[in-house]
Amino acid sequence: MKILIRKILLIVAGLICLTSFAKSAQLSDSEVKNLLVRIRENRITQADFQEQRVIHLMKKPVASSGKVWFQPPNKFRREVEGNSPSLTVSDGRQLWIYYPNFKSAERYPLGKRSPLDSTVAAINSALNLENIENTFQITAAKVDGGYELTLIPRTASMKRIFQKLDLHINDNLQAERTEMLLPNGDRIVTTYSNQTRAPVPPSTFEFSPPPGAEVAAPLGQ
Repeated sequence: MKILIRKILLIVAGLICLTSFAKSAQLSDSEVKNLLVRIRENRITQADFQEQRVIHLMKKPVASSGKVWFQPPNKFRREVEGNSPSLTVSDGRQLWIYYPNFKSAERYPLGKRSPLDSTVAAINSALNLENIENTFQITAAKVDGGYELTLIPRTASMKRIFQKLDLHINDNLQAERTEMLLPNGDRIVTTYSNQTRAPVPPSTFEFSPPPGAEVAAPLGQ
């Protein structure tokens, strides 16, 4: 379960940036709140990404790229391209992870007292920037060309997944870069481009396993 929750949080960490957060001129608490309001009013719905995972046991970072979409309050899609492609889709009721190379899919129900419910609820709070101060300790600063924010989880369960999330947005409130520090010292650095605020078709958040795919339900539901 811990591995699963970390997998989902790593995916959604990028989505937090699509809602667009963000040393330098430190912002006051009221200025941070005003910034979050502006971000909510100018929500990014999709972007391309380049990601590097700096793993302390490996000499070279593990690189990946792809696209991500988000629709509040709880729908998202993340496509990873390259030699190890994957697709993660949630319509708010269930979450799918599909691995094309292996023709295998994993289905995780949401709601109905699913073990993931509390984690997903915290994620949705972050995605929508509602009561986010209750979930993270937030510090922010105005820098040349934008803003930088640091998010530190408040709960012990979240701290076991990641220790800190640094985010940079530009003056147009578009996400440009994130860096996540994991408890074991690994880092995940993600940069974003081609951000848009265009409406996303509902079908983007739908998924049906292709014919012949092996479907697993790790939570037994």
